[in-house]
Amino acid sequence: MTHSKDDAENEISGVEIVLEHVSKIYPGQREPAVEDVSLTIPAGEVVVFVGPSGSGKTTTMRMINRLIEPTSGRITIGGRDALSIDANKLRQSIGYAIQQGGLFPHMTVAQNIAVVPKLLKWDKKRIADRVDELLDMVGLDADEFGGRYPRQLSGGQQQRVGVARALAADPPVLLMDEPFGAVDPITRGVLQDQLMQLQAELRKTIVFVTHDFSEAVKLGDKIAVLGARSKVLQYDSPEAILANPANETVEGFVGSGASLQQLNLLRVRDVDIEQRPTAHEGDSAADFAARIGSDWGIILDSRDRPIRWTDGRHLVGASSIRGVGIPLGETVATSSTLQDALEAILAERNASAVVTGARGRYVGVVTIETLIDSIRALREEHEGSPAIVDPHADDPAADLTADASPEGTS
Repeated sequence: MTHSKDDAENEISGVEIVLEHVSKIYPGQREPAVEDVSLTIPAGEVVVFVGPSGSGKTTTMRMINRLIEPTSGRITIGGRDALSIDANKLRQSIGYAIQQGGLFPHMTVAQNIAVVPKLLKWDKKRIADRVDELLDMVGLDADEFGGRYPRQLSGGQQQRVGVARALAADPPVLLMDEPFGAVDPITRGVLQDQLMQLQAELRKTIVFVTHDFSEAVKLGDKIAVLGARSKVLQYDSPEAILANPANETVEGFVGSGASLQQLNLLRVRDVDIEQRPTAHEGDSAADFAARIGSDWGIILDSRDRPIRWTDGRHLVGASSIRGVGIPLGETVATSSTLQDALEAILAERNASAVVTGARGRYVGVVTIETLIDSIRALREEHEGSPAIVDPHADDPAADLTADASPEGTS
């Protein structure tokens, strides 16, 4: 996940993690679960541990916060030896998010998020303010969701609360153990995008475990490809691993679709984002219609989040913008990949997709023409081969652009 210029404006809040010759041997086992792992996880970056089931990637990650104690070796966090820190205090200073959120079922959403701040003896107002801030940060309304119980949430909502809870005490390090593995593919993509938006804002040190190489390419600043006993087969940027797998094992794990993974290396924020007229629900319908003219525009809520699109026909005779227009289809984030954006546009058969930034606020729109040009250039740069989107008449993207109209926007 290459940081943009905008990301650089946010200070790094994470700290460096160093593993030096770390091993784990369980009692009664002849072979170590993890053997002699050494790597440095840079401050403020996302490092993804990826490998097959049983490779020891989760064990390696859990040794960082001492949920599993290493048999030998040394782990330092921000320059401090993890073994020199009280285990409970160490875990309170490291966020931990797991599959399906791991929420306490007898606690409300607000109570779940407040667990660590309460242990740290924060005062009630500080805790309440932090809960509201975090729910807003992960895209959930505090008044609507704070009093609900986990059983009253969807899988994606539970996962968002799990991330909020992990961030509650503002830890410098966040460990994430296949956190999005139990949700449907569409929700998973949304959660991935949201994590990238949060990371652009917060700049934590994140260690993320997955068995999905596509997810690793999308999220990671660096990827550690792990083999048996967590042997580090290759540790590099996604670009470097895709272009030059270290050996046949890594090449096989990357898979035959490696060239398509290149689409995950370029973000929506890296291409041209166009603007459309915008208005809030309380604004004048007549003024908005005058600004739209023959074009189309976006209606925003009170927090500048896009909710509907409209054109002049919808505004004829309207006394208010409230309730006018058509709900948006799938949106993309500035941190979404070009593959995400292309899939969103083609799935909805729309000529463009609305782009959101931090906290879901409106940024602009990205068009199919922009994506096609960018993808062609990317493929030519990396492979010197024809673009993935064929410009001929049987290309669905070409059909889409030919039929582009305000109704075909999302």
